[in-house]
Amino acid sequence: MGITTFTDEYTYSIPPARLFKGSILDSHNLIPKIMPQAIKSIDIIQGNGGTGSIKQINLAGGKITIYLKYKIDELSEETYTYNYTLVEGDALTDKLEKIAYEVKFEACPNGGTISKMTSKYYTLGDFVVQEEDVKAGKEKATGMYKAVEAYLVQNPDAYA
Repeated sequence: MGITTFTDEYTYSIPPARLFKGSILDSHNLIPKIMPQAIKSIDIIQGNGGTGSIKQINLAGGKITIYLKYKIDELSEETYTYNYTLVEGDALTDKLEKIAYEVKFEACPNGGTISKMTSKYYTLGDFVVQEEDVKAGKEKATGMYKAVEAYLVQNPDAYA
C-alpha cells in the first residue's frame, strides 16, 4: 500500500463562515438544490452530520445509481476545518483503499476565503496515483465550491 498526497489552494470572494456553512454544514440541503444536474441528494446515513457521521452523495445521472459514501473525521466550525474519508462508492476502484480529504478555510485580507485542500490516496498493491488521474475529480469539487460561492453572492443574506 502507498499513499499519494496532493495539496491545492483556491480563493473565493465569500467570507469563510458563510462558505463553510453553505458548502459544509448545510451541504446536504444546499448542494442538491443548486446543482441538481450533478447531485441527486446528500443523505446523512449515520450520526447527526458532525464528527463521526457518515454521509452518502447520490449523483444524478443514468439508470445506475452512482454514489460516494464518506465518514466525517473532523468538523470544526470554530477553525473552519473539515476532514473526511471516502470509504465506499464508485470513485474507489479496485486500486484504491480509501481517499482522505482535509479542507481548511482561512480568511483573506480582502474579506474572502483561502481554501486549502489536501487529498491523500491510499492505494492497493503497486498502483501509483498520478495527478492527471485525479484532475476530473478536483475539477468537480472546485465546481461545487464555485456554485456555492455564486449562490451566496446572489443571496447575500443566506448563511449570514
